[in-house]
Amino acid sequence: MSAQATCRDTAFAGLPARELSLPQGDRLVVALHGAHVLSWVSGGQERLYLSPQSQMDGQAAIRGGVPVCFPQFNQRGPLAERLPKHGFARNLPWQAGAPELAADRAQLSLRLADNDQTRAWWPQAFALELHIDLSPGALQLTLKVHNTDSVPLAFSGALHTYLAVPDVTQATLQGLGGQPEWDSLTDTHAPAADTIRFAAEFDRVYEAATQPLTLNGSLQIRQSPSWANTVVWNPAQALCQRLTDMPDDGWRHMLCVEAAQVYAPITLPAGGQWAGWQRLQVRNP
Repeated sequence: MSAQATCRDTAFAGLPARELSLPQGDRLVVALHGAHVLSWVSGGQERLYLSPQSQMDGQAAIRGGVPVCFPQFNQRGPLAERLPKHGFARNLPWQAGAPELAADRAQLSLRLADNDQTRAWWPQAFALELHIDLSPGALQLTLKVHNTDSVPLAFSGALHTYLAVPDVTQATLQGLGGQPEWDSLTDTHAPAADTIRFAAEFDRVYEAATQPLTLNGSLQIRQSPSWANTVVWNPAQALCQRLTDMPDDGWRHMLCVEAAQVYAPITLPAGGQWAGWQRLQVRNP
């Protein structure tokens, strides 16, 4: 009988979590707090960046991994300043379902529905699901939104993925060439360069490309057309030193490449559903 993938209850820095493992060696850890993917090891390497100074108190948002931003991106959302930055989904406990396990795949879904705490911020009924699909050399995360209310639901958001890099000043990102780019630091618009490099603070929003992106020639990044934007962010040294949950040199080892909805909110009618995914694939040398 061939070996099967496994799923086990665990704890990560004191937070309740689930660990998925494949017989081939790939492994993923997701915290119930925020349905936050904390670690993805593939090919013997950690592929996500998690700040060693992140607060793991079950209250604050976690710095690194893959935060789920809902129902707004940054302060762009249904109630803007009334909601926490990037929404509340990343700050609340989710419920994990039963895993689906095979020889070459592990799948797990986590769920969050409106409750007294969310309604204190936002009087909207909803149900979220984060579906994790782990296979050898690949990770796909799918966020599903269900409007369980009798009125329309409008939201923005993101899968705010922090990717690990040896040195961001030597990193290259390809695949966005020619896409409309907004530089939020200078408030300027231009077509994206064919090869994007990172020599200073970087915070830009792109119209999502139809083809996959490639980071350092070794990681392929795709997203579903249901996400209109791709966000690329690195704080660089000066901003990183002001972030209390990042080490001073943390910026050098991470690059956020996010599947996002930034400018125009998605609106679901009563009973409506939406899904958006991001897929990370290790490219063999």
